[in-house]
Amino acid sequence: MKSNFEKCMVMLLENEGGYQEDDRDPGNHGDGYGSPGSTNWGVTAKVYAEYTGQPAPREIMKELKKEDVYPIYKELYWDKIKADELPSGVDWTVFDYCVNSGPSRAVKGLQASVGAQADGAIGPKTMAAVEETDTKKIIEGMYTARQYFLEGLSTFSIYGKGWSKRNEHVKHTALEMR
Repeated sequence: MKSNFEKCMVMLLENEGGYQEDDRDPGNHGDGYGSPGSTNWGVTAKVYAEYTGQPAPREIMKELKKEDVYPIYKELYWDKIKADELPSGVDWTVFDYCVNSGPSRAVKGLQASVGAQADGAIGPKTMAAVEETDTKKIIEGMYTARQYFLEGLSTFSIYGKGWSKRNEHVKHTALEMR
């Protein structure tokens, strides 16, 4: 729902935490301008550099404030999944999945949860299927799809405990939001 972006951002940033440098994380690669990888508030140096059109060395990434990443999350994630049009709770679970695994994968999880063709793009047929499906069923389906995906990743042995805990937390908070 349109009114949930701020609430979802607060929860997302609590999940993401602050500055990190972890070379084991395949999502934490360089910025494309030669700077090594880093992440702050869940935004990778590569995403920040692409969004701003400028290099994102670690010194820049370390200085990012929460409010600096809001427009990035709004444009590249929230708007791409049409979260303003999704039911309360469903918006949160798709958004958090989207941030961690990309918009297409999150939307395919949503589409599978509502019985729509899983093409990774939200259109009128997907929205109609969302409207016809109980939100609890969607949220639980998203949880299952996400967990299955996470457990198949080669880095699950390193990050799996935290990812699974986050996925469970997202499911519970999404169910409370309905």
